[in-house]
Amino acid sequence: MLSRLTGAAFAAATLMLVSPVYAQGAGPFAGMAGSWTGGGIVALATGANERLRCRAGYEVGGGGRTLQLSIRCASDSYNFDLASSVVYQGGAISGTWSESGHNVAGTVSGRASGGTIQAVAQGGSFAAGISLVTHGNRQSVTIRPSQGTDVTSVSVTLTKR
Repeated sequence: MLSRLTGAAFAAATLMLVSPVYAQGAGPFAGMAGSWTGGGIVALATGANERLRCRAGYEVGGGGRTLQLSIRCASDSYNFDLASSVVYQGGAISGTWSESGHNVAGTVSGRASGGTIQAVAQGGSFAAGISLVTHGNRQSVTIRPSQGTDVTSVSVTLTKR
């Protein structure tokens, strides 16, 4: 169950980074560089909910069109360290993610439009739909796993420091 929870949490973390709020002519990651903190809730199929606490660091390149991410999240019963590389091209986002502690990895793909991103994260037997809404220096992410997990949803909010 831990690696399945990690997959869902990582998918959330990866897409929190894909902010479509950017200056005209710059890519969607232009305002993302730096440190972010926040948290949220992971809802389990058992009916239990656990609070997540997260710290993230983002490196932006390519005129705001490429992003390297490092994130650490923890709840009362587990923690994980994640890395991701994401690119934006012609309205589409794509990239890869990995979680070294549990040896899981996968891909993320989707579309960015205005302040909203709709995407899918996959890896092994894990898949999840992801919705992201960005307002200024706050990001809200909702993840609904469709297979490969005992998690029913993940909701996270990050604030830029």
